[in-house]
Amino acid sequence: MITAEALTKRYGTTTAVDGLSFTARPGTVTGFLGPNGAGKSTTMRMVLGLERPTSGTVTVDGQRYADLPAPLRTVGAMLDARSVHPGRTAFRHLLALARTHGIPRSRVDEVIGLTGLESVAGKRVKGFSLGMGQRLGIAGALLGDPATLMLDEPVNGLDPDGVLWVRGLVRNLAAEGRTVFLSSHLMHELALCADRVVVIGRGRLLADASIQEVLERSEGAGRVRVRTVEPDVLAQALVHRGADVVAQQDGVLHVRGVPVEEVGAVAGRAGVTVLELAAEVGSLEAAYLELTSGSVQYHAGGSR
Repeated sequence: MITAEALTKRYGTTTAVDGLSFTARPGTVTGFLGPNGAGKSTTMRMVLGLERPTSGTVTVDGQRYADLPAPLRTVGAMLDARSVHPGRTAFRHLLALARTHGIPRSRVDEVIGLTGLESVAGKRVKGFSLGMGQRLGIAGALLGDPATLMLDEPVNGLDPDGVLWVRGLVRNLAAEGRTVFLSSHLMHELALCADRVVVIGRGRLLADASIQEVLERSEGAGRVRVRTVEPDVLAQALVHRGADVVAQQDGVLHVRGVPVEEVGAVAGRAGVTVLELAAEVGSLEAAYLELTSGSVQYHAGGSR
């Protein structure tokens, strides 16, 4: 379990993390989201003792990382898959890590098999593709069979098979009762594998909630989309039923205030032909953009 309490980090006059509190719990995949410059990397580095908090605390299973007697056996992390000596083979890199914690060679062979690195285990890391480097980083994180996993952009550079593998891996690890803390910019992927999300902006907490709770905050959540050849007639009938109706192009109406079944019933009573009718579900991407709209440091210019 990862617990941050009023976690703050300042660099001179710049505050990178500002009073951040959250808990990533066992048996749960927690997604960690935020725009570039939000303080995600600084937070993750503080978890691992690579940065010292200006104030506040962050612990793993109730202990600071620096106080853990065998860190690899408690928390496995991948922050930068490229931080490997390029002249070492994948096997030698993992074996060196294992020896620092008295982990047997058999475990090295096991994680090589688990991450699909058998065919390249004897090759030097400098020749690895980005995807293979990611797999090696994940293998290192799994080496100590830890109860807590912290992975930064684990699917970066992976092919579709690799993405599916990571998705299944993190879900299985959580099902075993482990804590999985996952940072990613891929909203669709997080929506498929995370149970909860922690969203930060400019170093401050914006949301700490279940995926479902965040989706319900999305602009499209709770809205009904209906397309008809007589939008004006249906809109008038729906407004009479107390609905909030916004007309779109091509006969589409966005309806709030009445459930999808009632929209269909109103259309039937009004004698209106319905071409499409569906309850809209909010997206994690839309909810994220709404949450972070005031926290983005870098805005791209418009097309010219």
